[in-house]
Amino acid sequence: MINFLKNKVIVSSQAMPDEPLYKEECMIAMMQSVINGGAEVLRVAGARDVKNAKKLGVKVIGLTKPDGLPENWKEIVYITPTLKEVNELIDAGADVIAFDGTSRPRPNNCTLEEIIKRIHSAGKLAMADIATLQEAINCSKLGADLISTTLSGYTQESLSDSSDPDYQLLKSIKLNKVQTPVILEGRIWEPQQVKKAFEYGAHCVVIGSAITRPQLITKRFINWSK
Repeated sequence: MINFLKNKVIVSSQAMPDEPLYKEECMIAMMQSVINGGAEVLRVAGARDVKNAKKLGVKVIGLTKPDGLPENWKEIVYITPTLKEVNELIDAGADVIAFDGTSRPRPNNCTLEEIIKRIHSAGKLAMADIATLQEAINCSKLGADLISTTLSGYTQESLSDSSDPDYQLLKSIKLNKVQTPVILEGRIWEPQQVKKAFEYGAHCVVIGSAITRPQLITKRFINWSK
């Protein structure tokens, strides 16, 4: 599976419960649309969408999120936070399970070691979403199979106003000889940014908003017109 992901563009197909596309039939249609466009791997949230994505015949990275993000979302772990959510994704059939790999405390005193061990015991790959170099190093030492820059800029330890992908974090991880494959995720809007990610050593890239979040795509064009 790790070799299968090499140089792939993974499409994050997600919507929050208060968004029109969250309806099951809408999410299935959106996933089928990106598959028709050539996507072979999807990153989706929740057991429902993991099951539906698997039925469409693609590889699936599964995660969980709360129905609504709390005001302090930059301070807490909310992506697949405990073993309960990990087990839900395993049962749903996810090939890869993504989880918050930051250094922040997890609910129910759950640890990263426990998360990774449980994922491996089910024969799945463990994908750590991190925000800093030290978190990448730590997750690699703990046995994560993949490290993603997903949370860079979205935690108190990594706050940034940049609208660009965090190439610097990607380069720093590679320069520190972290052996775990690194995925660039976050703020990728243009094809040339994907090319640049691979030039800097990304194993693969994840694109979400630029493809599957029409309200954000529309907002960018509206803002440009002002």
